[in-house]
Amino acid sequence: MRLACCAYSYRDLLTSRRMSLQEFIRTCAEMGLDGVELTAYYFPATDRATLNEIKRTCFEYGMHISGTAVGNNFAQADPVKRRQHIEMTKQWIDHAVVLGAPCIRVFAGPVPEGHTEEEAFNWVIDCLREVIDYAAVQGVVVALENHGGITSTAEQVLRIYRAVQSTWFGLNLDFGNFTGDIYTQFEQLAPYVVTTHAKTHYRGSNGRLVEVDYDRALRILQKAGYRGYISIEYEYTDPAEQAVPRFAKQLRQTLQRVGG
Repeated sequence: MRLACCAYSYRDLLTSRRMSLQEFIRTCAEMGLDGVELTAYYFPATDRATLNEIKRTCFEYGMHISGTAVGNNFAQADPVKRRQHIEMTKQWIDHAVVLGAPCIRVFAGPVPEGHTEEEAFNWVIDCLREVIDYAAVQGVVVALENHGGITSTAEQVLRIYRAVQSTWFGLNLDFGNFTGDIYTQFEQLAPYVVTTHAKTHYRGSNGRLVEVDYDRALRILQKAGYRGYISIEYEYTDPAEQAVPRFAKQLRQTLQRVGG
């Protein structure tokens, strides 16, 4: 397993333009990380020259681009809006090809008011099948994140995964987005995980934030044969400038213990 960092971890700095994507890439290289996930929200532009420059910067610092990520919602009731999000995702698949990114992270979405989960499920499946077919031709893996809504539990995620059934489709396991018995849910999803988001905490059954036991979590992935990226997605209270290097050191030590 390798260590990476999501641009989302530095969202405050990136959104305020106090940090550029190039500076984020350099920061990750200085931490000794292996890769970066370049979230769509923080690109200043998506013309070919801008994408080429970001790709060149990654090469300069010896950083892999583990993937890209979009803020889509495939569970919208309005078919026009679903179409817009399908086309946006396809555009980012094209951007992933230019960047040399092998994967794109997507969401499902919440159940819209006045509609059922079954309706939302069917909309999501239709959208996923279309974007996955497109991504397969482009050589990009689509990874669905457990991100609330109709992906709030492992059972819900697995239902979507099994309905789609494509070699170009896998799961982005976010270690901080489940509640309750998170480790049993990790075990359920581990065989289908193609990338991850590593948060420091998850919300326990009582609503309080609890630290993720990464010795346990990474052993679950290791047992399932996972060899991909553990990508830091920092959301806790301390400034990212101090917290992300500290968390990266913790995860690196954990990987050494579990033999990842």
